[in-house]
Amino acid sequence: MNLMMLLEMAAAGMGERVAVQCEGERWTHAELFAGAGRLAERIRASGAERVSVLDVSSPAVPLALFASAWAGKPFVPINYRLTGAEVDALIERVTPVLLVTDRERAKTLAGRSGVELIVREEFLAAARAATEPPEPTWSMEPEEVAIWLFTSGTTGAPKAALLRHRHLVSYILGSVEYMSAAEDDAALVSVPPYHVAGMAALLSSIYSGRRMVQLPAFSPEAWLALAEQERISNAFVVPTMLARVVETLEASGAKAPATLRALAYGGGKMPLPVIERAMRLFERTEFTNAYGLTETSSTLCVLGPSDHREAAASDDTGVRRRLSSVGKPLPGVELEIRDAEGKPVGPGERGEICVRGEQVSGEYLGRASRVGPDGWFPTNDAGSLDEGGYLFVEGRIDDVIVRGGENLSPGEIEDVLLEHPAVADAAVVGVPDVEWGEGVAAAVVLKEGASASAAELQDWVKRHLRSSRVPQLVRFEPELPYNETGKLLRRKVRERLAV
Repeated sequence: MNLMMLLEMAAAGMGERVAVQCEGERWTHAELFAGAGRLAERIRASGAERVSVLDVSSPAVPLALFASAWAGKPFVPINYRLTGAEVDALIERVTPVLLVTDRERAKTLAGRSGVELIVREEFLAAARAATEPPEPTWSMEPEEVAIWLFTSGTTGAPKAALLRHRHLVSYILGSVEYMSAAEDDAALVSVPPYHVAGMAALLSSIYSGRRMVQLPAFSPEAWLALAEQERISNAFVVPTMLARVVETLEASGAKAPATLRALAYGGGKMPLPVIERAMRLFERTEFTNAYGLTETSSTLCVLGPSDHREAAASDDTGVRRRLSSVGKPLPGVELEIRDAEGKPVGPGERGEICVRGEQVSGEYLGRASRVGPDGWFPTNDAGSLDEGGYLFVEGRIDDVIVRGGENLSPGEIEDVLLEHPAVADAAVVGVPDVEWGEGVAAAVVLKEGASASAAELQDWVKRHLRSSRVPQLVRFEPELPYNETGKLLRRKVRERLAV
């Protein structure tokens, strides 16, 4: 197994179809294949052990990914939004490296030991050179590492998750049908290349034959305009992106893009009010919630379009609740909820989400694999299954609030706060408490022009949940801290509320 086999199949079966485009530049599958071969020779000649892209989305990203696979070197996308010191620390960890970046950043990185720099424009020009591409010479060893992905670091220094060729190819073969896209299908890719969803979107689009339209810098206005202009049929967004798109449509009174048939979302918790508003605005669009982790090569579970429709239309509270679930595991993925002793628990009982399957890596650079001898990977996510097998994710195990020996789910309290008509956003964390060990605290963002007191929100939670779940502290904030892929930075919320 090698990622190059996916591109080779696409080039053989759909060579003249446009594979990727960005701001007017287009590459067919055949051009992408030939370009990857030319760049693989450049990578081998450089002596680099890894290939990195420190840049926004562009055709350089798929070219670097596949050229790395051809050359037998790991591909390491780096978060271009990090501070200079943070970028320096990651570059130190990937040397010797061939680093693709923009012209301005290349000036600041020049002269570093173990770093061969190439600016994006030169990299693309080398891929389009007139020379004949080499004969296919990539390894088919499935255990070779294909990608390093640095985790978001929301609770500490980023770890480098290692995804081997077999993990990624297994995920694509198990979830995407070869050449399944129509010739006029187009996928809008707005998630950054250093996020596992960005890698999954790239590989899925290539294998299915769906034209990939890259949006280097997200804004709701740019996203909507590009969706209309390119007649986008498919898109993936993180929850904060969808919330901003919904707000923009509601404020402008504009219609949702008419050609958008399928909209997937994931990468963080989706507030129930946001998806309900989105489903009303995007009347012709099918929604899919995708839950996965970097360490599992992307998606593990999906809540599909029919699940969304059934839950939204149901009067049964149990069925309607599934709109806030992440659905059921993909074929080939086994999932269990386990207690603190590692024993499986029944429906409705909370515990740690554990998964097993060919796409699961659970491996980090310089650390022992977290996959057990039986193949099970503990995700460190808390959750539960309902009677129908639908998974409800409640955040990281570390986020659970232990109040007087009782485990409280922050997500459950947040959902209730978000149902209040004045609340735009909410984050619940545990704070030190002399009597109970941990107390419940909430940071709340009010809707523009709305008002509510702390006592009013505390009473609201008490009426909907047990009194032990009522926040003893409610602090109003202008906004909550999220990282660029839409994950709430609970560590920062906790620091604010513990003062």
